[in-house]
Amino acid sequence: MKPVNEMSLWRQVPDLDQLNGTLKNTIGEQLDIRFEAFDEASISASMVVDARTHQPYGLLHGGASVVLAETLGSTASYLCIDTARYYCVGLEVNANHLRGLRSGRVTAVARPVHLGRTTHVWDIRLTGEDGKASCISRLTMAIVPLGEQPPGR
Repeated sequence: MKPVNEMSLWRQVPDLDQLNGTLKNTIGEQLDIRFEAFDEASISASMVVDARTHQPYGLLHGGASVVLAETLGSTASYLCIDTARYYCVGLEVNANHLRGLRSGRVTAVARPVHLGRTTHVWDIRLTGEDGKASCISRLTMAIVPLGEQPPGR
């Protein structure tokens, strides 16, 4: 990946094909998560809403929404760090489920709230195909020097 200009938050230019390839043999592949777009201030991904992501009553499972949010936010942090010196791990994720979805795809957009030396905080908004909000999530990532254990482990 190539460095991005100073106006962008990305340390590495997001390569959507490469990012989608990282989901192979993971929960992201099982839930049909796809990285879709990025700009200088955000990155987006979508996930299928079907039997794979439903709870027993036919609605998008809140846990599946959190998987999408954490997948997207974790990847966003990775793209913002010097991977030769650091790695990143999730510290905390929360989600407010605003509206149920039954089918289609749900799209998430991650934007940074804070990009510090040791932590990143991401605001991640999920919407249905109609553009209406379905979930608001916040993800806090720890930025850990290579060779060190993450906090609390």
